[in-house]
Amino acid sequence: MSISEPTPSIGLTTVSRTVASLAVGVVHTLERAMVGEGRMRTARGNAWEAVCADRARADRRAELDRLVAELTAARAAARRQQRERHPVG
Repeated sequence: MSISEPTPSIGLTTVSRTVASLAVGVVHTLERAMVGEGRMRTARGNAWEAVCADRARADRRAELDRLVAELTAARAAARRQQRERHPVG
């Protein structure tokens, strides 16, 4: 009695994984060739860009808050002056 081992077959999953792996390799190589080593996108570079974008948004938000505070103070001062010029009673 002999036990026959199943013959390995290449399935659709194996082929698609191989094609995907090759495609990633080609894209990676092309990116290096086109933009150069120093300009390739990396996780660290993406994270730094996100930090910079967050800081820029925070700066714009702080500037807007400052402008709103100035406008509110100017409006309150104008109302105060208006009441002083035209007292009620």
